[in-house]
Amino acid sequence: MNVPGSPVETRRQLLVKVAWMLLWMLYLAYPAGDLLSGAHNTAGTVLGWCCLAGFVGAYVLLVIFRSQAGMRPRACLAIVTTMVALAVATSVVLGSAFLTLFIYASVCVAIITPARYALRVLIAMAVLTAVVGAAIGAGNDNITTFALSAFLSGVAMTGLQRLVATMKELREARAAVAHLAASEERLRMARDLHDLLGHSLSLITLKSELAGRFMDAGKDEAARAQVADIEQVARQSLIDVREAVTGFRRPTLPVELAAARTALAAAQVRLEAAPELVDTWPSLAEEETGALAWALREAVTNVVRHGEGATVCTVTADESWEASGERYAVLEIADNGRGPGKSQPGNGLSGLEERLALVGGRLETGPGERGRGFRLRASVPLRTAPTAAPAPVSKPL
Repeated sequence: MNVPGSPVETRRQLLVKVAWMLLWMLYLAYPAGDLLSGAHNTAGTVLGWCCLAGFVGAYVLLVIFRSQAGMRPRACLAIVTTMVALAVATSVVLGSAFLTLFIYASVCVAIITPARYALRVLIAMAVLTAVVGAAIGAGNDNITTFALSAFLSGVAMTGLQRLVATMKELREARAAVAHLAASEERLRMARDLHDLLGHSLSLITLKSELAGRFMDAGKDEAARAQVADIEQVARQSLIDVREAVTGFRRPTLPVELAAARTALAAAQVRLEAAPELVDTWPSLAEEETGALAWALREAVTNVVRHGEGATVCTVTADESWEASGERYAVLEIADNGRGPGKSQPGNGLSGLEERLALVGGRLETGPGERGRGFRLRASVPLRTAPTAAPAPVSKPL
């Protein structure tokens, strides 16, 4: 299934779309019944069927043109003009039953008309319907019914067109937000590395110059001391870089919660999370904490990219006891959007499930409260981190 408002990519998608559009042709039962009733002579009946077939063909052709990537405005205008002409001709020649065609013509007019002109054009279509109905003596009830139906159907299609355009803009905005979030994360990593290495490399450069001067002056012991300091600074810099990269690959709940607030705000989704959530499990082991942070990141990414209609994202922390007596830390993220529908889990959720399984946790996904939105529930064993030994005090450089 293709996304509403987006160009179809395969013939199957086009066939499905045309089939759905043809369902609305059931209302053509009125003119078809009139032709089958025998109220017209043979020439009139043949003319009526030909005009009806041409009208349906023009409708399907308009759907096909509108579904393609490059819409042809002139071709669409010619098709809609032909439909309006057929509606007028058949109504005048064959009677009031064919006033139904004005409803379809009004919908098609709304499809190709810019939003700022749509209301005036639809009023003109309603007036044209009323004038044709009055000219053929259709009666006040029929004239009112068909004119009002043509106008309201066109207005409904105009609203649908605006909704589709808004959905397209929202998809583009969410893609841009996801791209900006990734770029911001790379910039953060670059800033961290700059801050970590800037001081260390400056210190190494300074001590290298001092070591060279001491060697030129024949002060070998002082030069060796500077070289030893250089080695120590280099080793510490390597440790700092490794820790920075590890922190980048293994996120933490406070960092991810702050990033989630920024990303969701950019997508116009409000984040509801208790301020004390980041300190819920202060002694939880790093592996388990990292897995929960990955769950928060993946859930927020899904809301930003796929949470159609979402306005609120709720993050809660809880604990649960298993039958075996083991205690679990539970992080739940839910939104109030349209939900995943019948789509299958993507690579992100599959990878998250694997990450949780590595630490003995598990992942649960499904519809949110009252069947709305999407809910992600990540559970990890509540194991405390081992107490680290006191770090040795290093001598100042």
